[in-house]
Amino acid sequence: MSTDVGTGKTAPAPPGGRAPAATPLTRVLVDGVRRNMRQYGMLFALGLIVLLFQVWTGGDLLLPRNVSNLVLQNSYILILAIGMMIVIVSGHIDLSVGSLMALVGGVGAVLMVEHEVPWPVAALLTLLLGAAAGALQGFFVAYVGIPSFIVTLAGMLLFRGLTEIFLKGQTLGPFPAGLQKVANGFLPEAGPRTNYHNLTLLLGLGLIVYVVLQEVRNRRRQREFTLETLPAGLFALKVTALVAAVLVTTLLLASYKGAPVVLLVLAALLVGFGYVMRNAVIGRHVYAIGGNLPAAKLSGVKDRKVTFAVFLNMGMLAALAGLVFAARFNAASPKAGVNFELEAIAAAFIGGASMSGGVGTVLGAIVGGLVLGVLNNGMNLVGVGTDWQQVIKGLVLLAAVGFDVWNKRRAGA
Repeated sequence: MSTDVGTGKTAPAPPGGRAPAATPLTRVLVDGVRRNMRQYGMLFALGLIVLLFQVWTGGDLLLPRNVSNLVLQNSYILILAIGMMIVIVSGHIDLSVGSLMALVGGVGAVLMVEHEVPWPVAALLTLLLGAAAGALQGFFVAYVGIPSFIVTLAGMLLFRGLTEIFLKGQTLGPFPAGLQKVANGFLPEAGPRTNYHNLTLLLGLGLIVYVVLQEVRNRRRQREFTLETLPAGLFALKVTALVAAVLVTTLLLASYKGAPVVLLVLAALLVGFGYVMRNAVIGRHVYAIGGNLPAAKLSGVKDRKVTFAVFLNMGMLAALAGLVFAARFNAASPKAGVNFELEAIAAAFIGGASMSGGVGTVLGAIVGGLVLGVLNNGMNLVGVGTDWQQVIKGLVLLAAVGFDVWNKRRAGA
């Protein structure tokens, strides 16, 4: 028996004679993890992969020089992954991005090397070329109604052939030093002489403040709209983990040559496209047409214009990735970008995109690309052959998609 403090009445005891126990904090945290497993599962997986290879390589994975190389080696894949994630969220696919990268690199090399066009002008022209190629494919997908798989497969063959024509089957270089600095350079030294790169430390500190404020702001907005939020303990753990990851990365980069220039490009793309997909009208429309096209049409979404814009954007990002790739290796090759479309698609799916569309984030694309990058880098450091590397990456992709299917079924149940 128990007494109700408010009424003074005696309530019957539960079966067994024990009062119901309060929900433990651990159970609340576990429930929060289960509800947010889809969103944060790959972040945990990335951390575990980094920890595994850090131990396996005897600490070589997180050496400052290797961390800088990891950023430089995967920059163009991460750029592609951002655009590919948006394409997949809209319910489509793009198989032509690797070939378009090669075409852009080839055209840029012809302009800069053979015709001595200033590299900023040539870069602008090649970005416009990429946008035009993406717009052409978007027209056939959105307005003609041909499936994106067929259109971009044709584009893959078309762009690869045009690359051979422009380069005449040969490798062309070198590129101007200014463009090379974008792909391979680092931020300049500034401030007093210390053991760390001062400008990188300042940028890292600013990023930490931005991350904390953004997480607190998002949580406050979710509560204002009565949306489900993480438990306080799990939220604090999440913010602490993010701050620790940014801090460690900043110190590692600052102890070598500082932050690579291309990392700033990636950060700008991440923040810009992340904001567009979360807050802008067109971002909401992309999710709408990917999640439920008939309902989106009935709601007044102009699906054709949105699809056209998605492919135009993908073409421009592929052109940017092509310039970064060609400048990094200081030459344009007809064989550049082979299978890069598969790497970008894998990064998007590993990062949480759904094959049926309507699900995925820009940050998830970056995380998926980093998972593949760390796997490649770590397996190279421990001497795993390229044959087994392909096997392992295939299994990782299969596991990521299988996790997505399982998570959907669990949510439905």
